[in-house]
Amino acid sequence: MKYTEEHEWLDDKDGIVTVGITGHAATQLGDVVFVDLPDVGQTVSKGEEIVVIESVKAASDIMAPLDGEIVEVNDALADAPGLVNEDAEAAWFFRMTTTTPEELDGLMDEDAYKDFVGD
Repeated sequence: MKYTEEHEWLDDKDGIVTVGITGHAATQLGDVVFVDLPDVGQTVSKGEEIVVIESVKAASDIMAPLDGEIVEVNDALADAPGLVNEDAEAAWFFRMTTTTPEELDGLMDEDAYKDFVGD
């Protein structure tokens, strides 16, 4: 698993990268009440807003962590956005292929992320 400074986790399995938010981010958001996911087949650029999360506290944007294409979304979140609060790592948002796999090497590992959030 890799982590971004924007509190996203990425899990690369055979060139398909699963992306979600960390438990730390889910706690900061509070109760998630709505998730707007990208479209399958959508081409995205690193840093582009692709997911909107609304909680009882605020709305937040999730940015694409890599350049690539969305190949799957977690449709369960449309009906049950609170899954993000129950288990942020199980409640992934989307899966993507990337045209820049080398960028994964520049992301934090779990220990570095824990240091980053002061955990």
